[in-house]
Amino acid sequence: MKTSLRRTLKTAAAATMTSGLLAAGAAAASAHVHVDPDDPAAGGYTHLTFNVPNESATAKTTKLEVTVPTDTPFTSVSVKPIEGWKAEVTTSDLPQPVTVAGATVTKAVSSVVWTADAAHQIGQNEYQAFSLSVGVLPDAGTTVTLPTAQTYTDGTVVKWDEKTVEGQAEPEHPAPSFVTTAKDAPSSAASAAAAAPATTATSASPAPSAAPAAATTASGDAGSTAGWFGLAAGLIGLAAGVTALARTRPAKAN
Repeated sequence: MKTSLRRTLKTAAAATMTSGLLAAGAAAASAHVHVDPDDPAAGGYTHLTFNVPNESATAKTTKLEVTVPTDTPFTSVSVKPIEGWKAEVTTSDLPQPVTVAGATVTKAVSSVVWTADAAHQIGQNEYQAFSLSVGVLPDAGTTVTLPTAQTYTDGTVVKWDEKTVEGQAEPEHPAPSFVTTAKDAPSSAASAAAAAPATTATSASPAPSAAPAAATTASGDAGSTAGWFGLAAGLIGLAAGVTALARTRPAKAN
């Protein structure tokens, strides 16, 4: 009985330890700086959200620098303001001209740096979300890599710039990245409106005038009928009056 109880306790302890290790592993993996696009469709614009956790037990995160690709440059980069953080956008000459959406681009944003004031640094067990609005996104299937550097108050700089290779273990400091998808298809309603013949509305427009015309004719007929009845009633009244007058006069003469 005692042996069975000991085995049960050992099994429970092992299971608890395993669960703890798995949880720790999951927490470590989710602690990486990563980026989430809300719509990665090629040829469009998207909001990029960088989730940045503080991983130091003794220091706070005071600065974040994101490097923007120049081989597939964005023609538009906008920063969402964050209270207590100053954003600086740097534009640079491209190594060589790039055609984006039919236009030749020679300069583009190359980096965005956020710096915190003393009251808004990211402390232990905290994270901050940094947002960019960017476009135009490159062709479908393109991996957009955004190397990021995280600076702590003790001077430590963690560079999230290692390339992730499919089929291999994730590196210790993977660079935030995402893959563009196929272009968004136009909505069916918009396609139907574009395909509709221009003559359809024109040919149908005279139809409503038929109802007022019919109403006018009916109103005219009713008016004419009422007029004839009124005239007939007047003539009958006049005849009755003449007859009464003729009968009254001989009576006075006698």
